[in-house]
Amino acid sequence: MIAPGVLLLVVFTFYPIVYGLPLAFTNYSALDATKWIGLSNFRRAFADPDFYTALRNSLLYVVVVPVIQLLAILMAVLVNTKLKFVGFFRVAYFVPVVTSMVAAAIAWKWMYEEQGILNYILRSLGLIRHDIAFMVEPKLALGGVMLVTIWKGLGYYMMIYLAGLQSIPGELQEAARIDGANRWQVVRRITIPLLMPFVLLCSLLSVMGAIRVFDEIFVMHGPKGDPIDSTLVASVYTYKVAFQDFDFGYAAAIGLVVAVIILAFSLVLFRYTRKGGLTYYE
Repeated sequence: MIAPGVLLLVVFTFYPIVYGLPLAFTNYSALDATKWIGLSNFRRAFADPDFYTALRNSLLYVVVVPVIQLLAILMAVLVNTKLKFVGFFRVAYFVPVVTSMVAAAIAWKWMYEEQGILNYILRSLGLIRHDIAFMVEPKLALGGVMLVTIWKGLGYYMMIYLAGLQSIPGELQEAARIDGANRWQVVRRITIPLLMPFVLLCSLLSVMGAIRVFDEIFVMHGPKGDPIDSTLVASVYTYKVAFQDFDFGYAAAIGLVVAVIILAFSLVLFRYTRKGGLTYYE
């Protein structure tokens, strides 16, 4: 039953990873004969100012992780209550998740235009006098894409947290209330510790997604990281090096460096979250 899925993973995930690793140590490109060059690509990467810019923007993008996780937990708590039309709200919050990222990015790009709906709303409310150039202002461009990522992913993480909240036995919370615990003590001593595995999972997925962000930036700002490299992230720079400069060996080295950074983030997050969960429980 799982053979077709495993086959797809082998062909489109595992094989490219195994094949790409040795490429990072070669000069493989569309212009030169392939030869082994050792660590030259990595030395080149750490001397490349564009790579540092892309890496800085990718790490800055991790800011979306705590924001999206906190909002997702709050939304999960809201839709976990017995309210009228709660089913409608669950579906409404989840709609962005099943919306194509390309379509969503194009829609948000239209909203961010100087004559777009966002500027129209701000003018109508009297909050601005002149249109804001969300798409061309370097200080606003990356933040605008972050907002798209948050909007797109909220429903996904909300559903995971909702499953976590519904898996917590009601008897534990009821017993705590009988023993005199207030609402905050119940949340701190029972809900949060039992929800920590879900927090770890969602945080790991969110960190990996933030560092590897590509679709929304590519659609909204293209492969050059405009304006003035403010949206140039590691994945977009890797694409540019590989498919515009045709320097596949260097692109593979950049991808390997980013993969190591993601692994380091994941290990730190795993240890911190696990330690935090145990502290709450004790």
